Amino acid sequence: MLDSCKLKSACNLPFICNKKINTAGTSNAEVPLADPGMYQLDITLRRGQSLAARDRGGTSDPYVKFKIGRKEVFRSKIIHKNLNPVWEEKACILVDHLREPLYIKVFDYDFGLQDDFMGSAFLDLAQLELNRPTDVTLTLKDPHYPDHDLGIILLSVILTPKEGESRDVTMLMRKSWKRSSKFQTQSLRLSDLHRKSHLWRGIVSITLIEGRDLKAMDSNGLSDPYVKFRLGHQKYKSKIMPKTLNPQWREQFDFHLYEERGGIIDITAWDKDAGKRDDFIGRCQVDLSALSREQTHKLELQLEEGEGHLVLLVTLTASATVSISDLSVNSLEDQKEREEILKRYSPLRIFHNLKDVGFLQVKVIRAEGLMAADVTGKSDPFCVVELNNDRLLTHTVYKNLNPEWNKVFTFNIKDIHSVLEVTVYDEDRDRSADFLGKVAIPLLSIQNGEQKAYVLKNKQLTGPTKGVIYLEIDVIFNAVKASLRTLIPKEQKYIEEENRLSKQLLLRNFIRMKRCVMVLVNAAYYVNSCFDWDSPPRSLAAFVLFLFVVWNFELYMIPLVLLLLLTWNYFLIISGKDNRQRDTVVEDMLEDEEEEDDKDDKDSEKKGFINKIYAIQEVCVSVQNILDEVASFGERIKNTFNWTVPFLSWLAIVALCVFTVILYCIPLRYIVLVWGINKFTKKLRSPYAIDNNELLDFLSRVPSDVQVVQYQELKPDPSHSPYKRKKNNLG
Repeated sequence: MLDSCKLKSACNLPFICNKKINTAGTSNAEVPLADPGMYQLDITLRRGQSLAARDRGGTSDPYVKFKIGRKEVFRSKIIHKNLNPVWEEKACILVDHLREPLYIKVFDYDFGLQDDFMGSAFLDLAQLELNRPTDVTLTLKDPHYPDHDLGIILLSVILTPKEGESRDVTMLMRKSWKRSSKFQTQSLRLSDLHRKSHLWRGIVSITLIEGRDLKAMDSNGLSDPYVKFRLGHQKYKSKIMPKTLNPQWREQFDFHLYEERGGIIDITAWDKDAGKRDDFIGRCQVDLSALSREQTHKLELQLEEGEGHLVLLVTLTASATVSISDLSVNSLEDQKEREEILKRYSPLRIFHNLKDVGFLQVKVIRAEGLMAADVTGKSDPFCVVELNNDRLLTHTVYKNLNPEWNKVFTFNIKDIHSVLEVTVYDEDRDRSADFLGKVAIPLLSIQNGEQKAYVLKNKQLTGPTKGVIYLEIDVIFNAVKASLRTLIPKEQKYIEEENRLSKQLLLRNFIRMKRCVMVLVNAAYYVNSCFDWDSPPRSLAAFVLFLFVVWNFELYMIPLVLLLLLTWNYFLIISGKDNRQRDTVVEDMLEDEEEEDDKDDKDSEKKGFINKIYAIQEVCVSVQNILDEVASFGERIKNTFNWTVPFLSWLAIVALCVFTVILYCIPLRYIVLVWGINKFTKKLRSPYAIDNNELLDFLSRVPSDVQVVQYQELKPDPSHSPYKRKKNNLG
């Protein structure tokens, strides 16, 4: 019935409304309610006054929902501990007709619990005068207690008629994120009139350095602080620093900058409390329009509604080349443009912009045999293409199970070990988009210029769902830059779902960790059997080897042994004696977990009380995550040596060769001396450097056994075999 969008404002992502507006000065009384034309309703949520207190401290944390026809079209930010909140947020809503009123509902946000109702009101759109700004004061009421005084909400609205819109030149952008186990959906319509429209105008690089003199929120006189950042729809949450009022975070992340003028970053500091609601420490904002471009700014921000300071480094840079175009406009088929791209990532430009590792072009051609999501037996599919935090979308093809999009997406690659995710959704104007299928493709596994039919998988990427999608992908990258980027921290994806407690996931992680531990236990049994002379020939050989190694041992032999192990496995693989086996155990566990997730989704309302058991759930989730981290660490080491990702195994060979030569040629005392001087002087040379461990950063790029299963390409049905078109390999 309607599409919602947010105008440029301090807290919201901009909507780009590109239709013509009829500015004739007519009143709404002259327009029949059955008028099929569109209307644009611009709303400014000003403030609330004398709202109801819902928390024990005599305050509330209010936020506002706008609904039309049972569909949520806007949700405001949360104002903490305030009964007279000031929002000053803007929303732009496209309305099909004026029969449905606009419902305004106010809630008190309760972390982990069901939010408390604070009152509602409605606005009759048919009574608004067209093209005239109107200030509206709405009295909040509770239908169950009509005599209670719940305060007022102040709005400014303007209703404008719009001429007929063309669906085939718009794209629907949806973003879902999780809050209190429920998903919210925002929709964004963007113009596709220009063949190469850049969807964001720049990158905001933020480094959270430290906090100073934060407010003590715990009984021990300390806090466990963490920080949340928000720029429009983009969110980031820092790690928790336990028991300190002067935390040192040293975390770096990037936001997309959509607005020409900049925008405002909302920052809130919190104290983590296990088993109960987190305490609010304070808030501050960064006005990006006041910062100059291509320059790093050190900001010391005073926390409002609290105590202390936050220290940030903020850098605004021009946007990298990210675009959407029609299939007829292809960067790599233009000879001049292709040569320019190849030159940009040639070996001669190793040290030019180390963050720009490569170029990715994705052709989303069509899909076949999709799942029918609507009662008519059809679907309204659109496609979402994601690379880390870059997210682009196709237009929607209505009432079709075999849609053709014929779109070309281009991305800049910041990490060659990233995974391209392509997800197909069904657009549903009455509720959030329905999932139809998904594929995950590691960039290093892509064969350039080959049109392939990828079997769509379920949400967990563990098994097939209905339909295939035809893609043609090209990757061009600088191998040296890619290798150097492997040794720095991996980019964190800030729109991932929060982990939730799952019996099957807990069991799966326990079994994975047990398998890693059993490798060490079996190795210990093997060594002990040599000591016990269970097999005299084996024990004799082990004894001779022990004497030889100990007598001749040098430190360089450690990386040399690892190098020989990698080389041995490589020759086993190329000779056809590959000892790598498909991990059916992990696959079976993932399938069981998927069934449990489906059951949880269906029974979530019936089992809502489970979410209230904070302490138990939080401890179990922590144990679940620790088991996953330990198991993944062991699996990644194994997958490095068995050549699961050849690029990383070759990189390990190069590194081990270098270490072997260094340890052989340079005395150990000099190596330790250089290492110690570097560690002691690092903060003096670069006070705001982000600490990292190169070995752990390397291993973070190696897939675990679970990820190996998720990234496996399923074989399509023979009837879906596409016509494969080969081009020159550009990589």
